[in-house]
Amino acid sequence: MTDKKAKYQKVAYYPGCALEGSATAYDRSTRAVGKALGLDLVDVKDWNCCGAMEVKNIDAKIQTYLSSRVMSIAANEMDMDVVMAPCNGCYHNLKKAEYDLKNDENSREVVGKLSEKAGHATYASGQVETIHALDWIRDTIGEKGLGERVKNSLKGLKIANYYGCMYTRPRHIFPEKDQGPGSESTSKPHFMDDLLAAAGAVNVEFPLKTACCGGAHTLSDSDMSTKLVLNIIRAAEAAGADVIATECPTCHSGLEMHQIRAQKRFGVETKVKIIYFTQLLGLALGLKPKKVGIHENISDSLGLLKEKGLA
Repeated sequence: MTDKKAKYQKVAYYPGCALEGSATAYDRSTRAVGKALGLDLVDVKDWNCCGAMEVKNIDAKIQTYLSSRVMSIAANEMDMDVVMAPCNGCYHNLKKAEYDLKNDENSREVVGKLSEKAGHATYASGQVETIHALDWIRDTIGEKGLGERVKNSLKGLKIANYYGCMYTRPRHIFPEKDQGPGSESTSKPHFMDDLLAAAGAVNVEFPLKTACCGGAHTLSDSDMSTKLVLNIIRAAEAAGADVIATECPTCHSGLEMHQIRAQKRFGVETKVKIIYFTQLLGLALGLKPKKVGIHENISDSLGLLKEKGLA
């Protein structure tokens, strides 16, 4: 913990496409929480898309290159050894690229050729460590440190913590997980639960923490995506949750939009609110709702937050 605490104090910040588009509230709250906690985010210079779903579905090696370029900039141009990616898709793709470059000669060959053609240093596996925003806060501040900094406890707020499917799958690209006490679990992730509990929240028993929200199917089969989201939302409400806490921009947007679509398309109304975990932590640290982008969410939680004394 001590080594990580020092190592993660200053990290290369890779927001990715979503946090500069549909998920500006996630970006805003991540930066605000970092500042409130005294942590240093240094933006990756001239970053590009990680390859997301679209590129990966056409040519997986191109996706590996795109992710490797982000890591190369951090390592070779910024002299940083940690990249922090709040987006589950970016986090997943950078971790996958790291794994592929370590274990697949063909991936190394393709990345080497494309890097040379693009005129930048080729990324070598192991130059940086990619972490999620959950790792960043938990391993630098920890539950105890966070609890000591709480100014406006989340006490009484019942939360279902939703991690999404890309935070833990496939297991082999996350070698640091499932390493016993202190590490994250791929089958029952708990880092978000731990942080929000330290901020005073009540975490409900939520069985669909890593269920797919159907984000990849939104355009090709909207009804399927809506039904998958409804499964998640109904499970959260059945568990007594006021809020579903999210840590992925695709999941967050999907839950918000399909919650509305479920009512219009299938006549199913649900009331649970969708809020990024960084927004909740920011409120607990005493930051104003606007400072953490509550007003940017589609899911209107301001009334609930006022009722709970958090806004």
